[in-house]
Amino acid sequence: MRAISSVTNLAGAVFVSNDPSPVEFEFMSCPGVLISATELATVIHYINSSDNPIAAIKFRQTVTGKEVAPSVTDYTSRGPSPNCPAVLKPDVMAPGSLVLASWIPDDYTAAVGKNTLLSSEGFNLISGTSMACPHASGVAALLRGVHPEWSHAAIRSAMMTTATELDSSMMPIKDVGQNFTVASPLAMGAGHIVPNLAMDPGLVYDAAPQDYVSLLCSMNFTRNQIMTITRSNNYDCANSSLDLNYPSFVAFYDKNVTTGAMLKHRFRRVVTNVGAAATTYKVKVAPPEGVKVAVWPQSLVFGKKNEQRDYYVEIVYPSDGQGRVLYGSIVWSEESGSHVVRSPIVVAPTSAGK
Repeated sequence: MRAISSVTNLAGAVFVSNDPSPVEFEFMSCPGVLISATELATVIHYINSSDNPIAAIKFRQTVTGKEVAPSVTDYTSRGPSPNCPAVLKPDVMAPGSLVLASWIPDDYTAAVGKNTLLSSEGFNLISGTSMACPHASGVAALLRGVHPEWSHAAIRSAMMTTATELDSSMMPIKDVGQNFTVASPLAMGAGHIVPNLAMDPGLVYDAAPQDYVSLLCSMNFTRNQIMTITRSNNYDCANSSLDLNYPSFVAFYDKNVTTGAMLKHRFRRVVTNVGAAATTYKVKVAPPEGVKVAVWPQSLVFGKKNEQRDYYVEIVYPSDGQGRVLYGSIVWSEESGSHVVRSPIVVAPTSAGK
């Protein structure tokens, strides 16, 4: 649809498309409207039945609540991370399509024909990571203001475990880039951020600098490379591990493994109670299709705030010759409260997302 921007020297145009994806014109070089093939029949009938058919484009104000949102756009960056597929990426999704944003005042934002450049007085509709990142960063900054004692990892955890996987119609978020199928965590991470819920997540998955160093060690970073990152020699590789205390679970397997071979992956996680002083959480597992997921213990009992508890997850899964991405979730729900702490599960071959 972005090819419309190359149309020039027209007084106006009517474009016809049955593409159900959101219209995201960066700009149009002539006045235009987009209609469906069904609507086209009405237009043609009018043209053929009138001696002097005319049309006018009426610009209207923003209309809210009419479209289902959000959805994963086709141009978003997708996982897995080529450098460290053991850690789920992306973490979350955030608003990034056609966002009304500030714009340099002496540059044009649209053009009509070749010679008419239009300014919008300091604002423009922009799409991309440059729009989504400020939304996510702004939420992180607000959380730091509310909880100055939280680490960066705790803030990220709060944003991930409270993110929603549902759109405004209470159906699973769809992926525009995959023909409007249900979006996988490799496309949207844990889901769309919900700032108000992130302020009070109940539990967080925290991580200290040594945890990240242990991850780098398992990725075969040299001591000098690690020091370049940490600017310190106070860390060691005695306990190197790819199992970072992250609010997600990723089981990747070599695509060359014999189809149907049963594989096993085990994780350990530590959660910190940042909610009520004394509380209990129960686990509920929604396993990926054809995958067995065991969690123990199935209850976490906290006697006070900032107390930590650990639990283990074992994922048993068959290698899939079709290269499918399978996904589910682990949810810890507070027995006598409102906190729901959700973490995505992904099982996929190493070639997934490529």
